[in-house]
Amino acid sequence: MKGAVTFRTIVFTAATLVAAQLAVAQRAEYGKTTFPTSGAPEAQGAFLKGLLMLHSFEYEDAREAFQEARRIDPNFAMAYWGEAMTHNHPIWMEQDREAARTALEKLAPASADRLAKAATEREKDYLRALDVLFGEGDKRERDFAYAEDMGRLAAKYPDDLDAASFHAVALLGTCHEGRDFSIYMKAAATVEEVFAKNPQHPGAAHYLIHSYDDPIHAPLGLRPARVYAKIAPAASHALHMPSHIFFAMGMWDEASASNEDSYAAAKAWAERTHVPLGGHGYHAIWWLSYSYLQQGKYTEARKLLDIVEENFKQNRNSGMARSHLVRMRAAYLIETQKRDSDALRVRLEASEMSLGTAAIDLFVSGLAALKTGNRAMAERTLDDMKARRASSPKESAEYKNGADILELELEALLRLDDGKSEAAIELMTNATTVEDAMPHDFGPPWPTKPSHELFGEILLNLNRPAEAMQQFERALKRAPRRASSLLGLARAASRAKETKTAHQAYAELNLMWHHADSELPALQEVKKMLGDASPGSK
Repeated sequence: MKGAVTFRTIVFTAATLVAAQLAVAQRAEYGKTTFPTSGAPEAQGAFLKGLLMLHSFEYEDAREAFQEARRIDPNFAMAYWGEAMTHNHPIWMEQDREAARTALEKLAPASADRLAKAATEREKDYLRALDVLFGEGDKRERDFAYAEDMGRLAAKYPDDLDAASFHAVALLGTCHEGRDFSIYMKAAATVEEVFAKNPQHPGAAHYLIHSYDDPIHAPLGLRPARVYAKIAPAASHALHMPSHIFFAMGMWDEASASNEDSYAAAKAWAERTHVPLGGHGYHAIWWLSYSYLQQGKYTEARKLLDIVEENFKQNRNSGMARSHLVRMRAAYLIETQKRDSDALRVRLEASEMSLGTAAIDLFVSGLAALKTGNRAMAERTLDDMKARRASSPKESAEYKNGADILELELEALLRLDDGKSEAAIELMTNATTVEDAMPHDFGPPWPTKPSHELFGEILLNLNRPAEAMQQFERALKRAPRRASSLLGLARAASRAKETKTAHQAYAELNLMWHHADSELPALQEVKKMLGDASPGSK
């Protein structure tokens, strides 16, 4: 009857209202976007939550949200799409193709049958793209094909900001050999338009930060870095991501604050869900440890290292715990220059690690042996590094090159210990050549001991301060405001009678170390050289 309000209408309207209210609440926690689908109204809130989490790489929670959406509406095709998407991690070059296919097959075993269940052409296009992403063939080829497919989809639906965002991150996922500026800038240009249209879109801010997180482009990333954590405050990864830009610019106070928040959120999630600390938590604690080291907060960095060491003791089968223990203790030993530290008390087997992780652990073990006069152990460690590299022919160029550099560095230090300075210089020249050819990376430096920095220290040891200055300056271009490189530059410039450069470097350290440990070895040197009574004063 015309104008009548039926019971079904009331129920439908109520469900729609509840879904809308839930969606608004979720957007406040994870950002905002509009993504029309044909799913049941009461399933929209869970789907939207999963979508927003997906843009912030909160993959486990996003998967649960998409599963909740399909539980509410078993015919909701895009909920199956979302669950499959959580198994693809383009920035990290990871993909669980079988798990993704299993998720899609829950909708229908065959692609044609899945497409038949999608209610709109747009939904069919999204599902077709997954046939490419998780189809047959080499992952590298599928990544490029998927990026092209998402580019066509985004062009077909110009008002779909999520399509453009997924296109941008798909482009970043094609850089298998490391950062390619031409591809990264294409991704940035794509998602800059999304950010302009919707400044609350989590994918826009997130992918802009990834596009700009190198020392050359980092200033362009300050704007999204300043707002991303506010856009998605419930996502631990969103709380961490601004530090990508802060690291690239040497903004250590901001970097520490970002990762303190991220680690706290990840720890709270682990406690709430009764599961061990996950990837986001380890990522944040590693970066936080590194930024503390740059701030001269060695005591705080050591506390974090102890946490990860204890986590590893409780779960020695965790590759995540093992790799982060290796990286954190290596950075701690290198930055603090400890000669005989109990940081290496937990023994690890190189055979249980990837080439890159094994190279880091062997390098710091050899370095510690050499510094404590155990020359034979240092030589055996170098032999182990060479053997480990020879047994890993299938490693990526990024990790192989980094491992090569660490091997060259340890050998150079051994030759220097022999008094063979020219041989050491030749080895370090080779190491810097390899590093200079590597694409810029984000986060704590890889290789763990930057080759230009070590070369500068060796040249300074050989009383060649002018040449050392050049190496430290080159190191700082790849890792701005890195404390060890700044201290090396200050010392080299002082000995080369480059007073202005020396003063600037010491002054920079003075600012960085305004909350440093009072017993920091170089702190008194900085005070003395600046003629200042307290660090951080102007």
